[in-house]
Amino acid sequence: MSLGVLISLALGLALLIVGAELLVRGASRLALRFGITPLVVGLTVVAFGTSSPELAVSIQSGLAGKADIAAGNIVGSNIFNVLFILGVAALILPLAVSQQLVRLDVPLLIGVSLLFWVMALDGRIGRFDGLLLVAGIVAYTVFAIRQGRNESPEIQTEYAQEFGAGNGWLGRLPVQLALIGIGLALLVLGATWLVDGAVTIARALEVSEVVIGLTIVAVGTSLPEVATSIVAALRGERDIAVGNVVGSNLFNLLSIGGLAALVTPGGLEVAASLVRFDLPVMVAVAFACLPIFATGHRIARWEGALFVAYYAAYTTFLILAATRHAALPQFSAAMLGFVLPITVVTLAVLWMRQRVALPREGS
Repeated sequence: MSLGVLISLALGLALLIVGAELLVRGASRLALRFGITPLVVGLTVVAFGTSSPELAVSIQSGLAGKADIAAGNIVGSNIFNVLFILGVAALILPLAVSQQLVRLDVPLLIGVSLLFWVMALDGRIGRFDGLLLVAGIVAYTVFAIRQGRNESPEIQTEYAQEFGAGNGWLGRLPVQLALIGIGLALLVLGATWLVDGAVTIARALEVSEVVIGLTIVAVGTSLPEVATSIVAALRGERDIAVGNVVGSNLFNLLSIGGLAALVTPGGLEVAASLVRFDLPVMVAVAFACLPIFATGHRIARWEGALFVAYYAAYTTFLILAATRHAALPQFSAAMLGFVLPITVVTLAVLWMRQRVALPREGS
């Protein structure tokens, strides 16, 4: 593996991050210019904009015939977003979770994750499946805009402080359009370099492109979400930190999965290993959000630590499996026989306690 490949990979990631930042800045200010509220901008434009690297990489991979990277990027990003990004953000500051996320957005994420898995069971997300997914993101966006008008004043103020209209050069229309154009161009160029570098690394390490998509590419394209959620947590903007992750995950499945299936000849092929293991993990992670988010409508630090620990365990499994390490059977046995059952019991107890506490609070 040459130095040039690593440079190409690093430059690709850098261009994706810079391109996403410019796109978000330009698009959010442009949306505010047309009278869209800061809350809706945060829930849609910013959440979707931070997922633009995944979109660029998945479409580029699909067009280049590298469907394993495209599918692995979508699934790996969703797992990384919840377990690592939310986990680290909660370790910084316990995160507040709005009732809408518990009652609507997380159940919707669970449903869409299950639907995506079912669509992939035959090894392919077809073009008709892609159309359904794209129609889903359109419907969700329209609903988010309408629902945003009913949010509490506290949440609206939080989003206004973060995404409110800017003065100076950012308030000028030509600058906003230029930022959007330059951001899109950098995303396309960065995606090309990243995909080429990732394929070369996969061949040099003799691991599948699926594993590279699930790890290097997924983590790299999720860096804008890392920055947005962690900075929001540090500033105390805890609704933004959580809403960004949930919105981005929905966008990944509906928009990126749908568009990648539409532009890839014959639909988006999904590797058997993704269907057997990684997609069920993604669905399980979405399910795990519900009891954790519902307990007091917050994500505590210990719950954040649990998320981060599970992402470390998931990545360790991928590396052991890819390298066919001798420790893989023992590691798998420990996870399946001890760690996972204890976690399931813990989440079930948390959920039951929350259900029991609700009538008491209402009495």
